[in-house]
Amino acid sequence: MVLNQKRLVEKFIEMVSISSVSLKEGEFKEFLKRESLKRGLAVEEDEAGKIIGGNAGNLLVRVPGNLDLPPLLFSAHMDTVKPGEGIKAVVEGEIIRSRGDTILGSDDKAAIAVLFEVIDILREENRLYPPLELLFTVAEEEGLKGAKNFDFSRVQARIAYVLDAGGEPGTIVIKSPWHHEIEYMVYGKAAHAGIDPENGVNAIKAAAAALCRMPCGRVDEETTCNLGLIAGGKARNIVADFCHIKGEARSLSREKLHKITEELTSIFLREVEREGARGEVKIQALYPGVKLDKESEVVKIAARACARIGIEPVFTGTGGGSDASIINGAGIPCANLGIGMKKVHTTEEYIKIDDLLTDVRLVLSIIETYVELRKAGN
Repeated sequence: MVLNQKRLVEKFIEMVSISSVSLKEGEFKEFLKRESLKRGLAVEEDEAGKIIGGNAGNLLVRVPGNLDLPPLLFSAHMDTVKPGEGIKAVVEGEIIRSRGDTILGSDDKAAIAVLFEVIDILREENRLYPPLELLFTVAEEEGLKGAKNFDFSRVQARIAYVLDAGGEPGTIVIKSPWHHEIEYMVYGKAAHAGIDPENGVNAIKAAAAALCRMPCGRVDEETTCNLGLIAGGKARNIVADFCHIKGEARSLSREKLHKITEELTSIFLREVEREGARGEVKIQALYPGVKLDKESEVVKIAARACARIGIEPVFTGTGGGSDASIINGAGIPCANLGIGMKKVHTTEEYIKIDDLLTDVRLVLSIIETYVELRKAGN
């Protein structure tokens, strides 16, 4: 199969040139609406943008199939990190990179360009395919906010793929962590630091005593925790009466996550009280973990699709979350797939043109494999 490399590269470069930093995806959203409508596709925008303080909602694009099969869902996110305004993509030989003063935006516009190219190929070559649902989310980089505010009852598909993982095409993420955000508050007692320090209880000192005894970093091969932000006090000459710490814990094991969260909380409260202060803890579950069996339908389809185009599937886990976490949490089996983007979130970001082409072949192969397995009933 000979792919239209020129069309794919030009569409990708056009997409990354449209700014869509998190919560400001409006212009790019309108572009995707136009691209969908000119192909005669139904496109729906939800109210997620209003809920999260952005200027665009999630888009759900429905592609009618010519086979009577359940739909297949593909998802990618519209937003990028900063610096993501005024992007000028540069083709250097076999790669596409940013000019050097911005990110490139292959995370995740490479996936979106690939999906529109796939739609065009399916139609131009009169292929047989099931109905497709394309979910383009907002504010993924802000903590999966778009996906968290999407109503998945609107989706009919029971199998899904997110195109947003690191690694080469053929990478299949089958494990990702459960994730807790943890806030620690320390309440001390204010006093004049030069005249009456004995009457004060220093919240910063109490926090420091606790932090020195709390685990931080890699706990084991599946679990990490971090203490990332701290702030407190009002002035240099006032004994600090408050200190606020923000941290996190994540693990590929739900049980281990709860264990490390309990350990952190226990040490924190004990040590703060020892210093004469009072501690409070707030724990928020940010997203659920993912554990997919290699023999599950969603993984088996992806692995067979890789094999049929001559690439070796690589099963892996990740320490980060993605929209796949939210889609799985909504009851739709979903694998996150590597698409070849490199040095993402930096001004050195790039992607190989060959990887873009392989991504197109892989998505087409996933659709073909899905059809074959569904028709065969296994």
